[in-house]
Amino acid sequence: MGGTTRRSRVLTPNTSGTIGVIWSASIFNTVTAQLTTLYRPVGQREMELIRASQFREFPPRLPEQPIFYPVLTEEYATQIARDWNTRDERSGFAGYVLRFRVPAEFLSQYDVHVVGTSSHREYWIPANHIARLNENIHGEIEVVSEFHGNPDQPEDGETK
Repeated sequence: MGGTTRRSRVLTPNTSGTIGVIWSASIFNTVTAQLTTLYRPVGQREMELIRASQFREFPPRLPEQPIFYPVLTEEYATQIARDWNTRDERSGFAGYVLRFRVPAEFLSQYDVHVVGTSSHREYWIPANHIARLNENIHGEIEVVSEFHGNPDQPEDGETK
């Protein structure tokens, strides 16, 4: 734990009526929160809502989305944004990888889930916790990368 000493001059009259200088010092302890960097792959509509918040918060989940899934690695988020969102009409055939930071203490109430391979790790945050998540974001939500698909291009094994 680090500390900063602030010294200030206080002018006070002394018993002889003249002004004397007393130095007072106070200690301000600074606590640096351990921040965890998370990633979130999103489609076009969610990206527009995040942009409207000036990159400060994630929008509320839709009724059919009871869980918010931030992932632990940029690679996993990229895989979803590039390989899934760009082929999905509901995602606007676009995928964005977002990066944000929250205190590790906040995340300690949630478990990390492994889905698929061991590199596919994500938190499962209930939709009704999204406001608390947003309150804990340090700084802005950053756009790391974006991908755009072709809605006219067939998916693997599909013909048009």
